[in-house]
Amino acid sequence: MRIIWFRLRKALGSRGGDTGMSTSEYAMGTIAACAFAAVLYKVVTSDVVSAALQSTIGKALDAPF
Repeated sequence: MRIIWFRLRKALGSRGGDTGMSTSEYAMGTIAACAFAAVLYKVVTSDVVSAALQSTIGKALDAPF
């Protein structure tokens, strides 16, 4: 088992095969989150959704107790 591990480390080099991987994944995740936030903002601020939210809140506030 040690021989296999030694050969694998030698083939990949001293740093391994994942050099810089976490930085690119972090950047892609940040871009995806910003894109999702922009789409969500556009949907929530649209006239149809805004009217529906105002209607729902108005009905909730006018509910008899």
